[in-house]
Amino acid sequence: MEKILEKAEKFGGNYIKLEEDLKKLKSECRVLKRRKIDINSRIETEVRRGQGVKEVKGWLEDVQEMEEDVQKVEEMVHSASRYSRISLDILVREKIEEVKRIQERGNFNEGLVIERAPARGIRIPTENIEGEISTKDEIQKHLMDDRVGMIGVCGIGGVGKTTIMKHINNDLLREDRFQKVIWVTVSYPLNVFALQKKIADAMHKTLQEDDEEMMRAAVLMDIMGSKSFVLILDDVWEKFSLKDIGIPEPVQNKSKVVITTRSIEVCNYLDCKIVRVQPLSPEESLNLFLDKVGCDVLQKVSGLEETLKPIVAECNGLPLAIVVIAGSLKGEYGIAEWRNALNELRQCVRSVKCVEDEIFGRLRFSYDRLRSLQIQECFLYCSLFREDYEFVRGELIEEWIDEGLIVIDQLGSRQAAYDRGHAFLNRLLQNCLLEECVGKTVKMHDVVRDMAIKCIGLGCGYMVQAGMKLKEVPNESEWVRDLKKVSLMANGISKIPVGLSPKCPSLSTLILSKNPNLTEISSYFFEDMAGLKVLDLSSTDIEALPESISNLVNLSALRLRECKSLKYLPSLAKLRALKKLDMYEAGIEVVPQGMEMLVSLEYLDLYCPNLKETPMGRLPSLSNLQYLVVISKQHNY
Repeated sequence: MEKILEKAEKFGGNYIKLEEDLKKLKSECRVLKRRKIDINSRIETEVRRGQGVKEVKGWLEDVQEMEEDVQKVEEMVHSASRYSRISLDILVREKIEEVKRIQERGNFNEGLVIERAPARGIRIPTENIEGEISTKDEIQKHLMDDRVGMIGVCGIGGVGKTTIMKHINNDLLREDRFQKVIWVTVSYPLNVFALQKKIADAMHKTLQEDDEEMMRAAVLMDIMGSKSFVLILDDVWEKFSLKDIGIPEPVQNKSKVVITTRSIEVCNYLDCKIVRVQPLSPEESLNLFLDKVGCDVLQKVSGLEETLKPIVAECNGLPLAIVVIAGSLKGEYGIAEWRNALNELRQCVRSVKCVEDEIFGRLRFSYDRLRSLQIQECFLYCSLFREDYEFVRGELIEEWIDEGLIVIDQLGSRQAAYDRGHAFLNRLLQNCLLEECVGKTVKMHDVVRDMAIKCIGLGCGYMVQAGMKLKEVPNESEWVRDLKKVSLMANGISKIPVGLSPKCPSLSTLILSKNPNLTEISSYFFEDMAGLKVLDLSSTDIEALPESISNLVNLSALRLRECKSLKYLPSLAKLRALKKLDMYEAGIEVVPQGMEMLVSLEYLDLYCPNLKETPMGRLPSLSNLQYLVVISKQHNY
């Protein structure tokens, strides 16, 4: 920083332009910061895939140093005398050029990845397992038997199938028996294209998206046939053919395919050696419960054992129920609270009407014990996403903010809202209603998601058909008048036809994101959705938004992330309630009409590569902005 001061004393400048140049410097620095975030994200992805990363440490250090320099320069400008302010202008301009040079160095056009021997597989975060040693040993025995190719790990939801296989996955990576260990979560419904892609990614190969399913299967068959492997297919619901996917018969090259499933029929269809996972014994259940709630609880709560054993018994030996219920009681040290918890748990369990739903009653107990309507609603929101969806923490918090589940105005700043969101997430993780994944993401166990959907009730204002391989939007008869939230994300919907105009005046949230084939939305579709507050069309192929968008006067969040074909938006002038406009990586070339009228706007992301103009002249009227990104790679601003 001493060099900066020396230059500031040595050079003169234009006082009038100083403030303008300082704004430009801060703007360029924001561009640089966004580039740093992108680079860090790419690095994390490549490392997670087991690939090496080129030396970018020096560049990242230069970015950090420049951010600190810019902050110090800004402080100098605001505190300097008139003479010093004049002398600082040329320094600010020099810093602008330095920032631009660092930006250019950060292109890394040749990529971040260096060639090295691909990893054999990915280690998966696990927790200690209790009482499943014999089951684990049986599976490992079959893995070592060259006569066994297919293994089916079968049991009811929540009994611990996935947990056992996570441990086996990690054990296999410590050995050299198999060249590849591949973990793929399949879920319902089976998506052949996605399954093929996940397997190919694990083999560090690429399949052509335009190829037909049969051709992709043939290519994948060649790729997998060259190595011995263990392929773990978690959460399989449907019968399928190995040949149709592109999986070689495992016995032929001393490989193994292991599935986890609730269906004995699927195991029989695939001719699996079946391993049944049984519930835990009373002693094993108690040990697992104490491990999760804290072994010292018996010392801290006098007379607890008499109440604790019935609580554990109500879990019925299901590890998922034990973990979730223990998590919800962690930190309770009053005997009255424990006795009350036992009564509440019994009521939840007795309220279900069939044996198949018993686990939902047990999980519902943990949901009820959140004791916060706000956190409960944040939890239920996660069920709108497809099964086994992995949430990036920051993105999930942003969506909670969009939904009004976390209110910035009540907390004073966006940072405070983020802090509150992280606190909510940690509470849900502590109660085991969400679980951590590889890469600092979180997800909802499929059984917990089923419970959440039962809590909201499909007949009580929610329509959740995420990830169901839909080709068309539901018929108008399914769009009942009292709908409040609709999720059709992650499907194959290609258009919303002219004849569809649902009358849903109470609909507040509509999620159509991740429908990559969606190109057309009828203008009539939004005409009777006057109450719509959140509209998500991210990662679709939409080219133009319908004119009726202009009349959604209650809209508070419009998410158009990665709509790379998007060229036209109607006027946004009437959307005075809009707080968030997210157009990251959208294809627009001009700033949306009427943007200067969005007086409530707090979040604006115009990270648009094709943008041909700057909205800076319209920003002064947007006095509530807290988050702003304006970038055009094409025009270098």
